[in-house]
Amino acid sequence: MSTYSSNLRIELPTNGTQAGTWGDTTNNNLSYILDTSIAGYQTVSITAASQALTYTNGPTSTAANNQAVYAMLRFTTTTTATFAVYAPPASKMYIVWNNSGYSLTIYNSTVIGNTTAAGTGVTVTNGDKVLVWSDATNFYEIKSGTITGTLAVANGGTGATTAASARTNLGLTIGTDVPAPTGTGASGTWGISISGNAATATNGLTTGNYNSYAPTLTGTGASGTWGISISGNAATATNGLTTGNYNSYAPTLTGTGASGTWGISISGNAATATSATSATNATNATNATNATYATNPASGGSFITSSNIASQSVASATNATNATNATNATNATNSTYATNPASGGSFITSSNIASQSVASATNATNATNATTATTATTANAVAAGAVGVAGLATAAIPIGASQTWQNVTASRAINVTYTNSTGRPIMVTVQGNFTTNQYIELVVDSISVGYAGWNSFASGAVNGTVSAIIPAGSSYIVNSTGVSSGLKFAELR
Repeated sequence: MSTYSSNLRIELPTNGTQAGTWGDTTNNNLSYILDTSIAGYQTVSITAASQALTYTNGPTSTAANNQAVYAMLRFTTTTTATFAVYAPPASKMYIVWNNSGYSLTIYNSTVIGNTTAAGTGVTVTNGDKVLVWSDATNFYEIKSGTITGTLAVANGGTGATTAASARTNLGLTIGTDVPAPTGTGASGTWGISISGNAATATNGLTTGNYNSYAPTLTGTGASGTWGISISGNAATATNGLTTGNYNSYAPTLTGTGASGTWGISISGNAATATSATSATNATNATNATNATYATNPASGGSFITSSNIASQSVASATNATNATNATNATNATNSTYATNPASGGSFITSSNIASQSVASATNATNATNATTATTATTANAVAAGAVGVAGLATAAIPIGASQTWQNVTASRAINVTYTNSTGRPIMVTVQGNFTTNQYIELVVDSISVGYAGWNSFASGAVNGTVSAIIPAGSSYIVNSTGVSSGLKFAELR
């Protein structure tokens, strides 16, 4: 008779048994338990939200029957959701590869083969390959340590937080182990052949011989041929522009020397020109026939344009003879059209004033049509709808205006809440026929506003009515005890 080890369930034959076959048992233990627990790899397909790893007592050649003994487990699933895996309650180490597409958690079971957790588990995110181990009750994840601060040279670091300190700690001295940027320390062989010390090398350009090969910054040494022909020393060359001759070739900043033809004809200094026929910007010009932009009109103020007319007052204009619409204007013969006024938009002229809008002018004393004017002294036309219910906001229309009484009994009931969603106040009346200890109560927004009932007589009946105004958006309910006869609901809406 055999027994089995507690962790890997290795078959242990009783001493003296299995004569002639114990060697097979031993070989199977080695092949199917010890070998797979150290280096065995198996894919486990999970088909339930909680699933135990398979196990056997003793060795088996069928891997799917003893999943729990394998060292490396790759998990897939058909559950389309997260899942839990339960290993036997024995100490064991696994390399877990979650290749399922969902998160998994591995636990020890309380009894081998069940799906009740004995302790805490380890959750493995989809795609992760994690080394875990168990103490037969809880699973733990083996994680790499977190390095903080500096890493010592002995541990593969530099032991420093700056480059200079790192070089010192690593034994690297600039000028001794490597040449300095200035060349000091560059002796010996460094992949190229250097004769002597680079700092004192004499074969090459120096401050004493460089001008034998190139001119100085001031031009000395610039003799001979340098790709262009220079006669004499460049520092004293006389063939070129100087402070003494430049105005023979170009005008000065103030305009002196601007004689001859320069594309346009300018008489005198441009700063004081009084006639600039085609100038595009002539701020102070007294005659600018075709100017496209003039910022300072002669009479002061700013030009009237289509974008600022609403803020202007034309009550007493005195100079607009032929203007199409300017009540008191006396003289503005044949005004033309000038683009790009400084205040934006376009000028108002006798040819385009009819297309302008003064609907929102704030001051139009004699205007004949000023729909929204805030000051219109003699305006004789007021926009339609300015008076009467049609011109009022909905909330300002008094109750009863454009409303009628409606019998709504068929759509109303006792002890049901109704909300006024008409946007205006409405009037509600409720009638009822009461017998002993019956009543109706009208409640608006939880406030009792009307009550009728019969509480004093032993028999008979009486009629009663309650009514109230229901503000827009408010709700009402009619509470009652047993009243069903003669109920009538009406609304003024």
